[in-house]
Amino acid sequence: MYDSLFRFSEDNDKADLIEGKVDWKGNPAKKGVHGGISSAVLPTATFGLENLASASVAVNLITYLITTMHYDLADASNLVTNFTGTGYILSVLIAIFADTFIHRYKVICLSTIIEILGLGLLSIQAHHQALLPPPCKVFDPSSACVRVYGRNEAVMFVALYLTAFGSAGVKAAVPPHCADQFDEKNPREARQISSFFNWLLLSLCIGGAISLTVIVWIQDEKGFAWGFTACAAAVIVALFVFACGIPRYRIPVFQKDNAFLEIFQVLVAAMRNRKLKLPDDPSELYEIEKETTQPDEGIEFLPHRDIFRSLDKAAIRRSSNQGLNKWKLCRVTQVENAKIIVALLPIFCSTIIMSTCLAQLQTFSIHQGSTMNTRISNFHIPSASLPIFPLLFMLILIPIYDRLIVPFARRLTGLPTGITHFQRIGVGLVLACLSMATAALVEVKRKHVAAAHGMLDAIPLMQPLPISIFWLNFQYFIFGMADIFTYVGLLEFFYSEAPKALKSFASSFLWCSLSLGYFFSTILVNVVNAVSGGKGKGSGGGWLDGDNINRLYLDRFYWLLAGLCFFNFFVYLFCANWYQYRPRSAADEEV
Repeated sequence: MYDSLFRFSEDNDKADLIEGKVDWKGNPAKKGVHGGISSAVLPTATFGLENLASASVAVNLITYLITTMHYDLADASNLVTNFTGTGYILSVLIAIFADTFIHRYKVICLSTIIEILGLGLLSIQAHHQALLPPPCKVFDPSSACVRVYGRNEAVMFVALYLTAFGSAGVKAAVPPHCADQFDEKNPREARQISSFFNWLLLSLCIGGAISLTVIVWIQDEKGFAWGFTACAAAVIVALFVFACGIPRYRIPVFQKDNAFLEIFQVLVAAMRNRKLKLPDDPSELYEIEKETTQPDEGIEFLPHRDIFRSLDKAAIRRSSNQGLNKWKLCRVTQVENAKIIVALLPIFCSTIIMSTCLAQLQTFSIHQGSTMNTRISNFHIPSASLPIFPLLFMLILIPIYDRLIVPFARRLTGLPTGITHFQRIGVGLVLACLSMATAALVEVKRKHVAAAHGMLDAIPLMQPLPISIFWLNFQYFIFGMADIFTYVGLLEFFYSEAPKALKSFASSFLWCSLSLGYFFSTILVNVVNAVSGGKGKGSGGGWLDGDNINRLYLDRFYWLLAGLCFFNFFVYLFCANWYQYRPRSAADEEV
């Protein structure tokens, strides 16, 4: 009798444990104690607070570089896109590091500390004149604005890239860490994961809205030193909020085999076996027997697909590799995981142009606004605060989309997400194209006003054009809608399609796309200036080469981006039509 009671109690204890998850002390995680929505709220809030700081730096950095550090427009624009792009590309490397060597919650803690150091160093530089170039009247042709190389630039670059590294760690680790708080094998929690991505974007929008109003106002009215200090304070609060939830987080147990390394093993094994002939029957390829594994080992089994057949050569059995050297012989499931990652790459590449467009809204469009009338009655709107309007729209639309539109579309289509990931991404790409076309038309109107009033050579900031800054809201508004569709769709698509052990790595594809988009923006600006030399009216002859934006051909650059977006959309349609959704493992089917 007592044995029966003991076994019953032991079975209940095991039922309360969460497979493959532990707490921060390494003990098995328990249902009702660890994870769930309450545990996902704190890192989501951390994400928003960190975005408050990083967005404040990124959106007004071009003004800081031009007015305080004395860079010209093209160099300042490139520095901003390089800074932002580096932050995004680092997130991919940090995601791999987090999955392989250190838990994600530790990465988040370390990253916020590094970002605090970077922001603190920026505030110190902005406060001490000895670390800045000598003051001058920016945009005044009679004033000599000297950019001093050496110590001041070194301090600025160290501070910026510490900030970029810290922000990259948060972006890489927070989304998968939040998803870890839900159990994919629990149908109710599995549905919550889908909504979570929408709410994650909402937290970014809230942080961005505060940064574009409160922090930008502090930067413009009280100075960059106080603005950077406020950013550092926000990240300190983010670290405290996240740390409060550490005892309740679900933390995944590291996989026995490095899933990222297994992808390279497939590539190496396929290369070594390239001269071998594939068997006519795929069942002859190497795979371990399901009967030899235990259910609690979490070993995944995927069916063979007849795509990327060259990679199948990694699973060809040979008499000389019966000892199972993983660099010569790989499982079919391992090969299929490699195929999934390879298949995601074209979709990933077809979204880079949209990120290039986003870079312009954070650089050239901000500088456009600095030449326009920024007052409504007695109220001054900083040009860097322009994106607040699409953010406010997104704050309203995201809950409506998640709670009203998705359930309604779900009833029509029968899909859990309402519409397919590809449909959602495609809508966003079309809107990005429309945004750039709108930006070109608005720039034509802005320059027409400048010419009509004889102000083509007016000094910006000191003599604004008689045209309202609200004209720029059209391009921001359209691109804000594109964000809701494409970027959230991409994040959910990469997460849902990725192999089980590579969720965080695949999720970081979104940040990698943004990074390459920003880097491509830098290349595109330089190429445009080089090719258009002698045709423009800037100091160097290129469309974008010069300090006076009224004399540049920014409208032509926007039309070029619109054309690239239009072409890119058809490339995306081809890639989406070619893509085959990954096969589901047994664990997936249970969800």
